[in-house]
Amino acid sequence: MAAPAHVPTHTPALASGRRRVLDEPAYGAYWLLRAGYAVLPIWMGIDKFVNALTDWPSYLAPWIVDVLPFSAQTAMYVVGAIEIVAGVAVAIKPRYAAYVVALWLTGIIVNLLTYSGFYDVALRDFGLLLGALALARLAATYDPARSTRPGGRGARTR
Repeated sequence: MAAPAHVPTHTPALASGRRRVLDEPAYGAYWLLRAGYAVLPIWMGIDKFVNALTDWPSYLAPWIVDVLPFSAQTAMYVVGAIEIVAGVAVAIKPRYAAYVVALWLTGIIVNLLTYSGFYDVALRDFGLLLGALALARLAATYDPARSTRPGGRGARTR
């Protein structure tokens, strides 16, 4: 049964945003990357606490484990917390957070390149790094900069 004519089934802004995602390829790519780089780091961060997908401490290069003042599993708890915060930050402000994610991925890649046997994972993470940079570039257009001055450079115009 259809909703009565006086009860809206969706807001016009939501419908227009959905239409824009479908009609503008760059805007659609921005939202696809934004959603992915928000959800996946949160998911992976949570998994650092439960090790359901893999044994995360085994991905730490031995030289890193040697310099840590705590266990590899504790390091994974820290990594997980950082990844959760990064995912939330991308959801809130991808214009800036995507660069943080790219920097984080660079650190992961360095770790993997210094640990024989994980070059394939490092290459995959390099692809993720490129995606994070693409999100940052798209966010420069679709996620307005914050401005502290009314009407100043970077002020919201939409």
